[in-house]
Amino acid sequence: MTTTVVSAAPPPRIWHGLVLATLGAVAFSGKAILAKLMYRHGVDAVQVLFWRMALALPLFLALAWWAGRGKPAFTRRDWLSVVGLGFCGYYLASLLDFIGLMHITASLERLILYLNPTLVLLISMLALGRRISVRQALATALSYTGVLIVFGQELRFEGADVALGSALVFGSALSYAIYLVACGEVVQRLGALRLTGSATSVACVFAIVQLFVLRPPSAALVPEPVLWLSLANAVFTTFAPVVMVMMAIERIGATLAAQCGMVGPMSTIALGVLLLGEPFTGWVVAGTLLVLLGVWLLAKWR
Repeated sequence: MTTTVVSAAPPPRIWHGLVLATLGAVAFSGKAILAKLMYRHGVDAVQVLFWRMALALPLFLALAWWAGRGKPAFTRRDWLSVVGLGFCGYYLASLLDFIGLMHITASLERLILYLNPTLVLLISMLALGRRISVRQALATALSYTGVLIVFGQELRFEGADVALGSALVFGSALSYAIYLVACGEVVQRLGALRLTGSATSVACVFAIVQLFVLRPPSAALVPEPVLWLSLANAVFTTFAPVVMVMMAIERIGATLAAQCGMVGPMSTIALGVLLLGEPFTGWVVAGTLLVLLGVWLLAKWR
């Protein structure tokens, strides 16, 4: 008698998580594309960030309220943590990213930001005294080699501004990595959604005030296409992916959700080529594959 073993299909909860994580990664990758499209209308990073955050603020306030229902009010310690994390993780990281995007392609920007897990590892080593294994060091080296390949290509064709833009985006990735390392205890105390909603709301206020400090009030007036692109930026590439990734983590865990996020750099490259006319060369492909391989190995060996 022969027994046939049929592999059971993953339950719907897992499929839902995989879809949410993938869609969230693709949506996040669209942020750079929309910013690049807005720059074509003569606006700068301060204006782009202002409208992105101003339109996203009501959504994140609602998220913070919803996630905080029935929970104790913030203490003074909680507020200090939220303000500090909001400034570092969302405001400063976003500001450096958008300024950097004025000087480099969306593809290179996404690859630099994708170095985030390696930066978290390095910060943990320096600040928390954690050791890095040889395999982790190898995975990190692969990722940085991939970024350097794409950086070298852009430096060759675009000039010195690429170095400035890359440094700014790397600063953005570093700022967000510091946020990730620092928020561990606060997440346990407040919850992921409540912290995200509150910290991002704080970042939105910083970005709104910044425009009126650095620019005259008339700078808030932008061409109509910028307003529509900003609305898409606020809803579809800022708020929606945050919620989708959080829902995915709830269903499939952080590790698998992060692996689904590897589609992000590929989608950015594809959108950059199709919508922005960015170059698509073998060097870009090679660099991207090295970055993805390094991050995947780092996640596996950790």
